[in-house]
Amino acid sequence: MRQVLARAIGGLAVIGLVAGAAACNSSGTTDSKAGGGNCGYELAFFGALTGSAANLGVNIEQGFELAIQQYNTKKGSECIKVAKFDSQGEPAVAPGVARNLVANKKILGIVGPPFSGESEAADPIFEEAGIPTITPSATRTSLSSKGWKTFHRAVANDDAQGPAAASYIADTMKAEKVFVAHDQSAYGAGLADVVKAKLGAKVAGEDKTEGDGKQTDFSAVVQKVIASKATVMFYGGYYTNGGLIRKQLTANGWKGTLVGGDGMKDPGLAKAAGNKEAVGTVTTCPCSPPEKAGGTFVADYKAKWNVDAGTYSDVAYDAANIYLAGIDAGNTTPEKMNTYLSTINYTGIANTYKFTATGELDPASIKVWAFKFDEAGNTVADQEIKTA
Repeated sequence: MRQVLARAIGGLAVIGLVAGAAACNSSGTTDSKAGGGNCGYELAFFGALTGSAANLGVNIEQGFELAIQQYNTKKGSECIKVAKFDSQGEPAVAPGVARNLVANKKILGIVGPPFSGESEAADPIFEEAGIPTITPSATRTSLSSKGWKTFHRAVANDDAQGPAAASYIADTMKAEKVFVAHDQSAYGAGLADVVKAKLGAKVAGEDKTEGDGKQTDFSAVVQKVIASKATVMFYGGYYTNGGLIRKQLTANGWKGTLVGGDGMKDPGLAKAAGNKEAVGTVTTCPCSPPEKAGGTFVADYKAKWNVDAGTYSDVAYDAANIYLAGIDAGNTTPEKMNTYLSTINYTGIANTYKFTATGELDPASIKVWAFKFDEAGNTVADQEIKTA
């Protein structure tokens, strides 16, 4: 999923700590029903739980937490704790929160960070501490080129999503003129650059905006889009900006289609734009539709959270279960867990996961889908886009 420049609500946001109790009784011994010596550890979510793109982080945290709750239910005790760390998705906040996380020596692994910018800021701290991460959504290609041994990405990167988005625009939408803009974030700029390169001569203009929560008036970019005669605008950024841009394009009479990446795949876009204005907006995502996830995940998620699973909820659920399988296999130090992740070939409810030497998802498991907003403000699966 990526950076979001969310507004920090109060300096260093720290821990929204643990759900559930340890699997040890009052005498300090371990409950054998709860998994013997493999209990009493913690898995962490690190990402945005507040801020202008918090919906994306909450989707991920809830999938992560559901997996651990189900694991504990099967064990008959609260075996593994959930630790939650709110980065607000903000690169300036992420390092301080990361340092609080690594101080907890019971944490064996991290699901997150969701966004690319906060990943660039926090992952060096996790690398130094030796705590493995599985990001379910940070897509900036360069993240896997840093030499981090603890980095793992459970989705395709922008080298897959960008070309797929460009292919959809050129081949499915048959667009001849495309305006490309981005929010200057690590995620948004990186994705827009790939799309722009792939579209080539079809790019009729380009521009930049501020990040989510930092700009509400997009009249300058709107006028450039209209003047370019483009029938499609591609925006590299997140759902709040995307919705406001769509709303202001419509208000100025533009009849074209707004297209964006997975950072815009959230009902928050329709809330910002208005459901009617958002209809037909296209988003790509290096993920499968969560409603198509296997097993009982869809019903279980709805029963637990009273909402439908969102973008990357299913991937986060799989990431948590990968760690839990590692714990069951006796990988009860971060070092052992990290080694275990290099060996897995895990079939989950959203995908099959095997990591390359740089932490990327095995190319055989890469997928990208296109989605469209409907009149209810939800994203509906349109088609899977070939990535090769």
